[in-house]
Amino acid sequence: MMLPDDASTILPLTAHAAGYRVGEKWLLQQANFTIQAGRLTTILGPNGAGKSLFLRLCHGLISPSTGSITWSASGGAINGRKRHAMVFQKPVMLRRSARANLIHALRAAGEPQIQARADETLERFGLNHLAAQPARLLSGGEQQRLALARAWSLRPQVLFLDEPTSQLDPGATRQIEEMIEVLKREGVTLVMSTHDIAQARRLADRVLFLHKGAIIEDSTTSEFFKKPATTTARAFVAGDLLW
Repeated sequence: MMLPDDASTILPLTAHAAGYRVGEKWLLQQANFTIQAGRLTTILGPNGAGKSLFLRLCHGLISPSTGSITWSASGGAINGRKRHAMVFQKPVMLRRSARANLIHALRAAGEPQIQARADETLERFGLNHLAAQPARLLSGGEQQRLALARAWSLRPQVLFLDEPTSQLDPGATRQIEEMIEVLKREGVTLVMSTHDIAQARRLADRVLFLHKGAIIEDSTTSEFFKKPATTTARAFVAGDLLW
């Protein structure tokens, strides 16, 4: 398992009445939730529901306007190293090779054994044949695989995924989902936004259903899809909720 050797954990991640606004408009309202270790939580909802904002707040890229979002460890770090990472809907790739992108991320994070770990990561996810290729010239699916591998190389305890397959074809989507399953089996706690109902059914243990900036359901995946508790969620599952 590719987590830190010590037994410390940055989890749980807890939000208490967290809200975020721009001007007078609230984009996230009074969010209360706890992320525990070892599960895949899906932030599910229609486009514009606030899913990406939710992940950015959790990851600490922005701060809540009200309330709090806190880790059990200071800033989600152990021994000075941050133990959570994020993969964006459109991967950010540097103007260098795939391998050099891994090396840059490892060096920036202050990780040890950079060269060896980059090679291990390429091998682990079947990316050796892409190692010398310019990362920005890779296909969308290849870039997303590299982005996931890069995040894995940093030994995160928690990984945030912002609609990682929304721009991919079915074959590339299947490859990404297989990588996500590997990460889950290896003990990485995952929080993934999606509007893809079938994907949530396949991958998630828990669903947080977000609509117009509010968490209106929080349940296991089986409970959510078997019997949604709200009319809004029932409409979404039936394909009748556009916004």
